[in-house]
Amino acid sequence: MRSCKDREQDPQTLLEDVHKPIIVGAGPSGLAASACLSKLGVPSLILEKSDCIASLWQYRTYDRLKLHLPKLYCELPLWGFPEHFPKYPTKHQFILYMEAYASHFSIRPKFNQNVAKAEFDPIHGFWRVQTQEFQYISRWLIVATGENAESFVPDIVGLDKFKGSKLHSSDYKSGSDFRNQRVLVVGGGNSGMELSLDLCRHNATPCMVVRNTVHVLPREIFGFSTFGIAMSLLKWLPLRVVDKLLLLMANLLLGNTNHLGLRRPKTGPIELKNITGKTPVLDVGALSHIKSGNIKVMASVKEITKTGAKFVDGQEKEFDSIILATGYRSSVPSWLKSEFFTKKGIPKTPFPDGWKGGNGLYTVGFTKRGLLGTASEAIKIAKDIADQWRAINDLSEISVIPISSHLEKSQAT
Repeated sequence: MRSCKDREQDPQTLLEDVHKPIIVGAGPSGLAASACLSKLGVPSLILEKSDCIASLWQYRTYDRLKLHLPKLYCELPLWGFPEHFPKYPTKHQFILYMEAYASHFSIRPKFNQNVAKAEFDPIHGFWRVQTQEFQYISRWLIVATGENAESFVPDIVGLDKFKGSKLHSSDYKSGSDFRNQRVLVVGGGNSGMELSLDLCRHNATPCMVVRNTVHVLPREIFGFSTFGIAMSLLKWLPLRVVDKLLLLMANLLLGNTNHLGLRRPKTGPIELKNITGKTPVLDVGALSHIKSGNIKVMASVKEITKTGAKFVDGQEKEFDSIILATGYRSSVPSWLKSEFFTKKGIPKTPFPDGWKGGNGLYTVGFTKRGLLGTASEAIKIAKDIADQWRAINDLSEISVIPISSHLEKSQAT
């Protein structure tokens, strides 16, 4: 399967009717949707703006990243991880898995196809999807760009004045680039915690800004995945009871985190995840460094200065670098013309029904439920489209029109 390093374009023509649903995005969500459709006999066309599958994983993740959940809960539909992979696969192993997955299902995305606009044509009853060169037309459009398509950089007073190095966590690779530096990490989620840990292991001195309350849970409880335990308990016990049990075990194993500057929300971790999508932090070692003082937890930033930062509690510190572990956001509003999505690019219809819009519009990877949610949605989407496909499989559902030809015809008339 093609990797990001393989940039040569194979000769290919798009001047043909290809009769396929369109999938935008060749990440895990797009691959899962394509594989499930293929299993039911429905081909698909994936448009990917980058030059490889899973570009977020290949280009915009740090070197030491591992899956936070066991591989059992991160498999794509119909084809699991190799048995010899460890319980928590590395970033590189996950990329290998996705490439093998695409190869297994003969998934061949059209790369370097940045979708500039997608809009439903109510007169003709199909979606018009326009890239820099072509206009694709289809009865079905599957949005698979996900919740984490673009880096999010919040407005922080004075950030542009800072004279040191500053970058988003999506550009962070290794703490070796910050050896012996004083580093301000803005964000106390899983990324902020792991980057701070990585910095410590390379003799940097990180200060981590935690603005809001956060649940920190052990990744494992007595050798068993905390997430797996929670999923098992939810089959038998009410959600709030499970939350209380998780917090009881977290306090037993990790201690009270409030005095460390990591205040817990009043709402339990699973309930909070379901309501807001905010994921609890699964500790992989950062907490011990916070307790020892190697990682300092700071209050909100009041202002960035030329040489450091002022904090809302009155402290002021100097830093050599700033890393913004401030997360990602959806790119959907920039290209999709549809009332089905909010201004933040999330389906307005709440879980579990947000996978299907009107007029042949579908979404996968927007539930804030990780790869388990992606797998479930991909299966539903494939079945829904396959039912329609069988009813109209004698019709031509996609045509591909070069923009230049379209303009020439318009000028001629």
